[in-house]
Amino acid sequence: MEAVESKTHLSKIEPRQRVLEQHEVFKSIQNMEDLQLFMTWHVFAVWDFMSLIKRLQLNLTSVDLPWVPSPHPLAARLINEIVLGEESDEVPGGGFLSHYEIYLLAMKEVGAQTNQIEEFVSLIRAGTPYTNALEIVSAPKCIQAFVTSTMETVKNGNVYEVLGSFFYGRENVIPQMFNTLLASWQIDATEAPMFVYYLKRHIELDGDTHGPAALKIINELTSDNLTAIQQLADAAEKAINSRITLWDGLATELTNNNRVTT
Repeated sequence: MEAVESKTHLSKIEPRQRVLEQHEVFKSIQNMEDLQLFMTWHVFAVWDFMSLIKRLQLNLTSVDLPWVPSPHPLAARLINEIVLGEESDEVPGGGFLSHYEIYLLAMKEVGAQTNQIEEFVSLIRAGTPYTNALEIVSAPKCIQAFVTSTMETVKNGNVYEVLGSFFYGRENVIPQMFNTLLASWQIDATEAPMFVYYLKRHIELDGDTHGPAALKIINELTSDNLTAIQQLADAAEKAINSRITLWDGLATELTNNNRVTT
């Protein structure tokens, strides 16, 4: 009975995931200017994603001193593998960078402005609260709302809520979402090779490795705990809706920009 109830909790998420994966924003990228605008918004989601996985690393591994073993050795192993891939991945041509830094390279390659996100991260590094930093760099309200929603989960959510946001709001939808983008946009891949690398790398890692690993973590931690599963599902729905709202705002911005230029 518990297994059936847990599936019921999570099945409510699926229709919203489909909306996110097939969002109209991906078809709105018709030229390089559209791609540049898309990336200046999307990079904030690339940035705040790292806080989700680092929060899980705090919960599932031992990072305090003196060290003690994690009570969840499988989950610790899996989250460390995910962090390795996201924080120190291979870069075409050699070397290692976080996916955020790879994304910045992709932005610069296509001429997208990076001043806003780089100033934002510099403010964070200097100790400025993220809410103030978003205001200082004049981030669009949709971006501010999205980042705030993510960071509220990171700072105040329990481990089940963070897992729900991480897996169902990110890892489980990113492969199809990025496949939709590659199939729908009107950009020649040779014009944005680093961005295409970033997209395909996430499709590969999240679909084949990180997504299944995150699901194993969820199964280990929740088992048949219906309260935990409900908390996870509620946080997942919140994260998905937050991302849909972000894409809605960006789609409107892209439409308005195209009206001005035509």
